[in-house]
Amino acid sequence: MSNHIGWNLQHTYHQLPAALFSEQEPVPVKVPETVLFNSALAQELGLAGLQEQADQIQTIFSGNQLPPGSQPLAQAYAGHQFGHFTMLGDGRAVLLGEQVKPDGGSVDIQLKGSGRTPYSRRGDGRATVSSMLREYIMSEAMHHLGIPTSRSLAVVKTGEKIYREPIQEGAVLTRIASSHIRVGTFEYVRQFTDRPTLEAFLDYVIQRHYPELAGHKNPALALVGKVMERQLELVVQWLRVGFIHGVMNTDNMSIAGETIDYGPCAFMNAYDPKTVYSSIDRNARYAFGNQANITYWNLAVLANALLPLFATNQEKGIELAKEVLEQFPDAFAKRWYHMLFQKIGIAQPQEGDKVLIDNLLELLQNNQVDYTNAFAALTWDRLPDQAFFHESGFQNWKASWEARLAQSGDRTEAIALMKRTNPVTIARNHLVEEALDAAVIGNLKPVEDLLERLKTPYAWREFQGVPEGFDVAYQTFCGT
Repeated sequence: MSNHIGWNLQHTYHQLPAALFSEQEPVPVKVPETVLFNSALAQELGLAGLQEQADQIQTIFSGNQLPPGSQPLAQAYAGHQFGHFTMLGDGRAVLLGEQVKPDGGSVDIQLKGSGRTPYSRRGDGRATVSSMLREYIMSEAMHHLGIPTSRSLAVVKTGEKIYREPIQEGAVLTRIASSHIRVGTFEYVRQFTDRPTLEAFLDYVIQRHYPELAGHKNPALALVGKVMERQLELVVQWLRVGFIHGVMNTDNMSIAGETIDYGPCAFMNAYDPKTVYSSIDRNARYAFGNQANITYWNLAVLANALLPLFATNQEKGIELAKEVLEQFPDAFAKRWYHMLFQKIGIAQPQEGDKVLIDNLLELLQNNQVDYTNAFAALTWDRLPDQAFFHESGFQNWKASWEARLAQSGDRTEAIALMKRTNPVTIARNHLVEEALDAAVIGNLKPVEDLLERLKTPYAWREFQGVPEGFDVAYQTFCGT
């Protein structure tokens, strides 16, 4: 196949010790058929030429034909799933290689749902149309919200049935990420390989993601600090828009600080830190308001995996790790409040502003008020047709807030800050489900319409309503 389209694959992961991956080609499918192709992303990747090659889109991104220069592999990793350590690995995905983009950066190109691998355990290595379209929708929603995320390049139907409950059509998703290196990858290296492999892997991750740490006197410890910074910022961004990842296992936490592995994820409607939609999160471990705590827990797991490299003496190593990790709670609280101040237009917080935030969140929670719509109402000075916004509790709070903005001077600047911070449009759960239900029976228009709206989340539109009672029984599922 000719390379004129722009394939420019490199394979740095292949240079790592062999214990870290298995060479694995995607398993061909019966009748590939393109469902979605992300032209704008293809352009960024230097693959715009594919748009004129419909046959190549479906044959390459179904796994039926390899792009030029690919050396596919499945990555080994482990992870704590709901707190329990498990050996894992790419059980239904293969990495085609790292595409060098026109801007010089590189990203992983991975096929998800591409068949069995040595890490599949009892799985079939396949994925459903519905779950792959969900990941496409959610990852694009997050991208347009300005939140670091993996992205989706294509969804291709396989023409095969997938045995789930109920039986569904199969599909392959092409996922783009800075890398697919996870906290769980470090766990695997620590648990199942030797110290030289751990050292080699640390050097590789630093060179690939944090080159500024090269030559640091304690690179392993510095890496934990850097990943902590990235993950702190990420979780605060999730909380800004009401996003619930749903399955924050250590194997789903990216070392590069991107949102990755969209499974039972959702956006919160009514504000409540205890909100859980995931059917598998029975103890609310990954509830909306617990996501920072779990990030902290996952970082401690990362530190534990790297512990032998912190110091020659284990006790000293533990002490150094604690010094880094103990910065997390204060750093999170500071960033979380900073984000919330921005949501109400306060660029330079003062003593007493925290009370303004705390009171508002309490009002929203006690009255089960829509989180997105409440901040959009303040931003655009339009009140939804809901009793809460006209009652004394909210009106009194609003008067205090107006007085605070008046005190800080430039209201125009405050509102501009809010318009950058508060989305009007999110991937509402009922709209996602309606779009997926339509797509499964062959009507792609609701998915396309939703994706179009999600491109401009901060632009004013009417308030998004949620069908009455929708959240009461709503559950999201993992899709594996």
